[in-house]
Amino acid sequence: MPKPETMTTTADRPGTTVADALLADGRIVHLRSAAAADRDELAAMFQTSSADALRLRFFAVPGPAVVATEVARLTRPRSADHAALVAVEVGRIVGVASYECGPDPSAAEFAVFVAEDQRGRGVGTVLLEHLAALAKMNGVSELSGEVLPVNSSMLRVARDMAAHARTDDEAQVVDVDLPTGARAAAISAADQRHRTAERLSLRPLLAPRSVAVVGASRTGGVGHQTLRALAEYGFNGTLFAVNPHADSVAGVPSVKSLRKLPGLVDLAIIAVPAAVVPEALREAGESGVRAAIVLSSGFGEAGEHGQALQAEAVRVAREHSMRLLGPNCLGLLNTDRSVRLNATFAGAPPVPGGLGVASQSGAVGISLLDHLARSGCGVSSFVSLGNKADISGNDLLAYWYDDPATKAVALYLESFGNPRRFARIVRDLSRRKPVLAVKSGRSAAGQRAGASHTAAAAAPDVAVDSLFAQAGVIRCDDLGELIDAARMLVGQPLPAGNRIAVVGNAGGVNVLAVDAAEAVELAVPAVSPELAARLGPAGQNPLDLGAEATPQTLQAALTAFAESGEVDAIVVVAAATRANDVPGMLTAAGEVFDAHPDLPAAGVVVGRWDVSHVAACPERPAYDLPERAIRAIGHAARYAAWLREPLGGPPILDGVDAPAAEAAVAAAGEGWQPADVVADLLRCYGIPQIAQATAISEDAAVAAADELGYPVVVKAAVPDLVHKTDVGAVRLNLTDARAVRQAYQLIATALDTAQPPVLVQPMALGPVELAAGVVHDPLFGSLVMLGLGGVLTDLLDDRVYRLTPMSDRDGRLMWRSLRAARLLTGYRGAPGVDTAAVEELVHRLGRLAADLPQVAELDLNPVVAGPDGLVVVDAKLRLATVGDEPDPYLFRLR
Repeated sequence: MPKPETMTTTADRPGTTVADALLADGRIVHLRSAAAADRDELAAMFQTSSADALRLRFFAVPGPAVVATEVARLTRPRSADHAALVAVEVGRIVGVASYECGPDPSAAEFAVFVAEDQRGRGVGTVLLEHLAALAKMNGVSELSGEVLPVNSSMLRVARDMAAHARTDDEAQVVDVDLPTGARAAAISAADQRHRTAERLSLRPLLAPRSVAVVGASRTGGVGHQTLRALAEYGFNGTLFAVNPHADSVAGVPSVKSLRKLPGLVDLAIIAVPAAVVPEALREAGESGVRAAIVLSSGFGEAGEHGQALQAEAVRVAREHSMRLLGPNCLGLLNTDRSVRLNATFAGAPPVPGGLGVASQSGAVGISLLDHLARSGCGVSSFVSLGNKADISGNDLLAYWYDDPATKAVALYLESFGNPRRFARIVRDLSRRKPVLAVKSGRSAAGQRAGASHTAAAAAPDVAVDSLFAQAGVIRCDDLGELIDAARMLVGQPLPAGNRIAVVGNAGGVNVLAVDAAEAVELAVPAVSPELAARLGPAGQNPLDLGAEATPQTLQAALTAFAESGEVDAIVVVAAATRANDVPGMLTAAGEVFDAHPDLPAAGVVVGRWDVSHVAACPERPAYDLPERAIRAIGHAARYAAWLREPLGGPPILDGVDAPAAEAAVAAAGEGWQPADVVADLLRCYGIPQIAQATAISEDAAVAAADELGYPVVVKAAVPDLVHKTDVGAVRLNLTDARAVRQAYQLIATALDTAQPPVLVQPMALGPVELAAGVVHDPLFGSLVMLGLGGVLTDLLDDRVYRLTPMSDRDGRLMWRSLRAARLLTGYRGAPGVDTAAVEELVHRLGRLAADLPQVAELDLNPVVAGPDGLVVVDAKLRLATVGDEPDPYLFRLR
């Protein structure tokens, strides 16, 4: 297949946008190709720089002719061996970076220059990151440059990007080599830089010192209600209304326009008709506003005209280095006592607490806030994302990473902008604090069809499930489950394991809780003799204390369980009757858990569900149904188990010939591939295949069978015939030449072809048939699949997926996640299979998928596995050109 063209879009042409990014101080910089129109400004940037600054770049103070030559080089049209990017902030060029290829097109020399008054803001780092990404797309694998030893800032940039510096005692310069591919050290440093920049960028939005509401009418309307909400919640800053017809609105001082404000404003809330929003944003930017919330609707959700308005709104905001939330959103709130920002037109705000909430839907956001308030679950901040024209969930995850007030994060998502970057950001965040998510779109109507077994099963929701599982995100089926789990995870420790005790005064509810536990992989262990003795005559787990149980009886039982070390969490069941004291029981339970702060617990209150019960034991949530409590504990236990797992690293694989594989793919055409191409590709990655021969006649098929040895299999070798069995194009267990001839004739009849090409293979038998493969998703990247194979693939639908890149722990987790995992370890006397070989197979597929995104579908089915290893019996491969896909490593604004 020919090498794909460089991913050049309109945005990448000389003089147009490449990306918008954040500098170290959180300000927005606009990156684009240098153009002839930039010559004067670039020349002025050099000419106004000091002699010391010029010496660091040119190793001497350049004269006018040298500057003119350099400017001409920078502004010549981009080509395969040359590119130059300029960084523009609020209309001014603040830096430039370029590369030039020499005789070797895979290597290039780079140069960076930043305006002298802009140094120390990360301009050079951002330019070099994007220049390296551009070079990589053009086939350049390494950038190199010479840096003076005194140029400490440039050497620091190179070190942060994991560049290799070479020097010796007599050297006058330092040679810096920068690989354009992603490297672990560079990625880690970049992630830290970007998190810091995001936090500074979003601070004017989430913790402003001053707010102006544009479009706050004197009576009613979204702007008026948002202004009132800000005032009534007690915003700890300066508040203004912007209304040309009023001196005050709802008791808040009003000005005729943002330009009339007495001082700078951090945040502008825009609630005017969509058509005038771009102008309102322009006025805000010119007035020094750092962030804006657009509540107005009528943008991207409203057809082509609205999409154009939204693009214009973003363009204006970016021109003025202003972050934008929305449009078409509910607003945001921050419950921090030092901020007290309720910039929404929702109902009553929730109580302060540790849950950060983001919702793509305003209506869902209202529902979340309402139910969180009623359940007593406190919120640190809430953000309604709306159309996500600029600020997305990725930005908020980076902000919440270092937010001390946010102990857990809850997300309602309808779409992903860059799911590959989301996966990396959320995985890092999940290592610090729990992340819960509801992702809509599970229905079949939203699923993508595919031809092969691997692709057909890998609907978009499968990719989401894989992403969440690998990143430690707690996926919830609905909002109620999300709220229940959040209440369990905010404010109390994680379970040390999956063992629970169920203790209470309602035997039937206890039984329901135990039944629910099995479904979420929680264990209800039998008690030891020592614990049974402490619990008394009815000492067991679950423990029914009887309907008339007193607070003292409950407290004694809970203390016994808590001190036993035999359980990792406790469910307290309290059924209200006229004869007992449920509030007293919960108070008694709270005293036990206060004395054992490392033991998580949840209550189930039956018959008297009200907030007072929650208040009796505020750190441990109470639920009205046992299933809700058990599901919540199950989520907490699985998350804790994920945290205990080592991170893992890249699998170490020998026998991989990536250059040969790239060459084979480049030489092939698009679409389904012939057997020899498939075999060559698998061979490049050390994936074992059964011996086979291609034949195009009866005689050739018999000759191949004689050489391979009977019994054999004869199957059609038609690349685009995906399901051969369905049309009778596979014949098994052929024991002699006559059977081979008959099989060939039957396949010819099935395909209505006189001389069909066929594959002849030895008959392979093993205790287990598996299926494995790769499917590429343009947004999520490549997924690796493992499941039961043969006819069971579709019948039982027992498959697991992992997104690339895979760690060396994913192979083991994949086969152990299969429902039929016991078949692989030996079941009812059958021999087990070589599970190490299974793990190696999926790791090799992961490497193949990561190296070759052109592999749209690779289906290995069946893979015959046994005690001595495995072998691929049938393989199908489809190649496709890779389009413009999200970069998981390069930071850029939406």
